[in-house]
Amino acid sequence: MNMHDQDGPNWRALLLVAGLHLLVAVLLLSIKPVADAIGLPQPLMVSLLTMPAPEPAPQQVTEPPKPLPASVHKAPPLPVRPQTLLASQTETPAPASAPAPVPAEVPAASSDARPAAVAAAPASSAGEPAPVSAPRFDADYLDNPAPAYPPLSRKLGEQGQVLLHVFVAADGHAGKVDIRDSSGFERLDRAARDAVQRWRFTPARQGDKTVAAWVLVPISFSLRS
Repeated sequence: MNMHDQDGPNWRALLLVAGLHLLVAVLLLSIKPVADAIGLPQPLMVSLLTMPAPEPAPQQVTEPPKPLPASVHKAPPLPVRPQTLLASQTETPAPASAPAPVPAEVPAASSDARPAAVAAAPASSAGEPAPVSAPRFDADYLDNPAPAYPPLSRKLGEQGQVLLHVFVAADGHAGKVDIRDSSGFERLDRAARDAVQRWRFTPARQGDKTVAAWVLVPISFSLRS
């Protein structure tokens, strides 16, 4: 057997392998241009369009029905019956009582805080009850001391007049002392009331009897005396 017979099959195999590689290369080169020609799919651009909202339909306003005027039925007036006044139903007027005696007004006291005299009551006419004479507090025999001037009031320059409303009992003592008009200073008012509360009075008289009555007592505090 010669050398040419042994080398023949090897060359054939090599040529077959080389041809296969060449065929594969040709196929690859032919497929790439086709792929480039076809290309990848491009993405689609989508834009959203906003539709305008539909306009609301106009609402129909229905007017409420107007109320019908109510008819007013006036009732016929009732007949007025005359009222009969019975004699037993009539009121008998009460007899007028005699007017209470009015306390006599007392003039203002002097500047040294001494009480003034009481004015006498007017005389009564015939047929009327005997008049009531006002109580007196200025009689010498009563020896009523004038109210003391408070030292602090004198120092502060407080002065003025106090009008006291005094209820004089039938035995001549002061039952109640009220301040009718203030002097404007509490110390002066208190000094006047405390002094008059201890005074003795000539009680009021009605005829030959002593009676209780009210009297006005003015007390004046002045720094000029």
